Amino acid sequence: MKLIALETATEACSAALCSDGETLERYTVQPRGHADLILGMVDELLSEAGLKLGELDALAFGQGPGAFTGVRIAVGVIQGLAFGAELPVVPVSTLQALAQGAFREQGHGRVLAAIDARMGEVYWGAFTEGPSGLLEPAGEEGVFRPEAVPFSTGSDWFGVGSGWNTYPEVLARHLGRDIPHDGERLPRARDIAALAVPVIGRGEGLPAEKALPVYLRDQVVRKPA
Repeated sequence: MKLIALETATEACSAALCSDGETLERYTVQPRGHADLILGMVDELLSEAGLKLGELDALAFGQGPGAFTGVRIAVGVIQGLAFGAELPVVPVSTLQALAQGAFREQGHGRVLAAIDARMGEVYWGAFTEGPSGLLEPAGEEGVFRPEAVPFSTGSDWFGVGSGWNTYPEVLARHLGRDIPHDGERLPRARDIAALAVPVIGRGEGLPAEKALPVYLRDQVVRKPA
């Protein structure tokens, strides 16, 4: 199994190449400039692995939610690469990848991912460890005010994402306790790749035109009054 994954939905910009269980990654935190960085990262990874794009089995990308421009960059790049090389694509939730990183590095099997969505809201998703050893959704993702996020009872949840830094007191009050969290964690392409591999293994890749963003907000662009 050989695939490249991209993640550009937040301040972090990263690309990862998964080849037969080994992962190479390029990762940087830079609020702007993802469009200038991402293709160079892809070229570097292919060169380091001694592969050509057409030798891959698939491409994967973080479909959001996240910054509007960042999500569009990943979609546009992945569609262009997939059309050119005739490769299937796998969309992966940016929130799920964010949670997967906490599981990969720290072993947290019940994760509440929250990305600051601006306008007093957070992109929110709950994830728990599944039988495959990867985190799976424990409910639908959505955009909520921090005082209204849905959650399950239990004392073993761990929070990740910028939403926990922006609204720590509100979330603690709403959840009834101060849940341990890492508000600095950002999603990474290596976790997009890990979540995409079993999808391709099941033959569930999508054609390039199905590489679509997920914004969660009904209105991502608002007209001035």
